[in-house]
Amino acid sequence: MRYAVELRDVKKRFGKVTALKGVALKVLEGEVFGLIGPNGAGKTTTLRIIATLVRHDEGYVNVLGYELPKNRKKVRKLISYLPEEASLYHRLTGWENLLYFAMVYAGSKQEAHRLAEEGARIASLSSDVLGRRAGEYSKGMARRIAVARTLMTRSKLVILDEPTSGLDVFSAVHIREMIRDFAKNMKTTIIISSHNMLEVQYLCDRVALIHEGRIIATDSPSNLVKYTNTTNLEEAFIKLVGDYSE
Repeated sequence: MRYAVELRDVKKRFGKVTALKGVALKVLEGEVFGLIGPNGAGKTTTLRIIATLVRHDEGYVNVLGYELPKNRKKVRKLISYLPEEASLYHRLTGWENLLYFAMVYAGSKQEAHRLAEEGARIASLSSDVLGRRAGEYSKGMARRIAVARTLMTRSKLVILDEPTSGLDVFSAVHIREMIRDFAKNMKTTIIISSHNMLEVQYLCDRVALIHEGRIIATDSPSNLVKYTNTTNLEEAFIKLVGDYSE
């Protein structure tokens, strides 16, 4: 059993606010792992530490065999990260957005075009749509391009922070299908943060519940539902947070 990500007793403070109070987390290679919790629980801080964007104050962090923060440059070459607030360059077309980001990862123009073509395939948008400026896109179309450009590099670890946040149901379903198909075909390790319990239950092999800066439960969605004697992950989530807070 090999871990793509391992965190032990990780703590992080921002001034007088303690965001993480001792997070312990293990993500297996090749699994789709969900990180869920209420607003302010520490989800995004945890993801940013794994993505090398934030340094932890205490504890141990290992990503893809490299301890952080000292190996952050090596880790950055092996991961791709989509923040919740990610956007496109509005003056570029959808295709040009894909190609621009492909050039960051590729070693040649030929490879960049191959990656961009892969992104177009993942996004499953027509050439007409890809030829339009991103500023003309709906929020759902723009998010499909943003998710596709994150997946197209086939990184060893993909981190998606709220990939369907604020989208209508049709756009959210498209993106969930993109992620599910990619995970099935590429066998890449994926970490997803989401408020959408249906999404987490549908996509994730295992889930960690973070509350007040600590992980309070980790298991498969079905086991969490069974353990809490509830009917779905949303009810299990509420019960576990309630039991922890009592």
